[in-house]
Amino acid sequence: MSKAIQLKNGRIIDPSQKRDEIADLWIKDGMIVDHQSIDVKDADIYNLDGRWIVPGLIDMHVHLREPGEEYKETIESGCRAAAAGGFTAVACMPNTKPVNDNSSVTRFICEQAALSSARVYPVGAISQESNGEKLAEYGEMKAAGAVALTDDGRPVIDSRLMRRAMEYASSHELLIMSHAEEVSLSKGGCMHEGEVSTRLGLRGIPAAAESIMVFREIALAELTGARLHISHVSTEQALALIGNAKARGIRVTAETAPHYFTLTELAVLGYNTHAKMNPPLRTEQDRQAIRTALRDGTLDAIATDHAPHSILQKDVEFNMAANGIVGLETSLSLSLALVREGVIDPARLVQLMSCAPAAILGVAGGSLRIGGVADVTVVDPERQFTFFAEKSYSKSRNTPFDGWKLQGKAVMTMLAGRITYQDL
Repeated sequence: MSKAIQLKNGRIIDPSQKRDEIADLWIKDGMIVDHQSIDVKDADIYNLDGRWIVPGLIDMHVHLREPGEEYKETIESGCRAAAAGGFTAVACMPNTKPVNDNSSVTRFICEQAALSSARVYPVGAISQESNGEKLAEYGEMKAAGAVALTDDGRPVIDSRLMRRAMEYASSHELLIMSHAEEVSLSKGGCMHEGEVSTRLGLRGIPAAAESIMVFREIALAELTGARLHISHVSTEQALALIGNAKARGIRVTAETAPHYFTLTELAVLGYNTHAKMNPPLRTEQDRQAIRTALRDGTLDAIATDHAPHSILQKDVEFNMAANGIVGLETSLSLSLALVREGVIDPARLVQLMSCAPAAILGVAGGSLRIGGVADVTVVDPERQFTFFAEKSYSKSRNTPFDGWKLQGKAVMTMLAGRITYQDL
């Protein structure tokens, strides 16, 4: 039997219980318990002095690269980075090598993650090898542990195939996550199409490349009644479509990433490949629209789209560089800036980074209810630090936030009562 743990004098913020108060949280045998049920004298006590106690953060969009590209990231290293960022669970995309389009790969991921520092929820591919031609076997992947479906990084071009995918996914009660990109508009582009791309002489990707595909996905979700989730939203146009769909009762949710409400296309100046991603960084008007959408509920979740790449893929000409950045260890800090700036309140932040991802994926977590598993994150909103990529727990260093002075971070992460990260 493990010793009890008392998280003392913390600010417990749990939107699932409409709770925001200074109180103690008690943990015993990996579960959240009532202190009256344990021997208070036999407990490890952590005095938190008002630091936040929140349900363990859940990142519903990461790339862990294993199997196939372990030189960029492994499930183990990615989960260590997740724990350091305050995450107790992550959902990993299927664009591994081989693609997670069958139960064998799904099962492998689950087995590799069994003893890691975070829960790992595999997301299976919509189509075989994510090539957009034939549907993968959803039932077998779900039985092996898949929680959702996507061809992330490779949009499903064939509308008929996407309709069939939504119908098939619905029969298995699986969520479809869409990488919304109209490739006939984006092909060959490497940043947002606009004044900056023209100045740099780089081929651009118009905002319409995202919004056109978002419109199609919403139309198909309305036709099929399927549950749809729009990944990494970056444009004001797409937000308008999502908001309208929600108002009409269509079963759609959406996420954005911290880089879309923190940076703009200007970060690309100097041909900075660490600011190259897909969808690309957009305009200041888009950034402001995303911040508003996080507040008003048009956007449901904040996810990192953690995409590790080695220097071999980034230290090249801009148009040849790989898309994506690592984000697990900076996400919370960048998101806390929204609270300090009055865009959202602390409860809304916890909703976006824990409660909503759990509900959308249909997985455990997102609550600190007595009797629940003790997946807990302790946040110090005042802690100031400088983020150095070379000290990251990730195996990759591709981030535009290297050397940034940040405020607010996870200082303790607990997975089923086990401390996976501590910096009190």
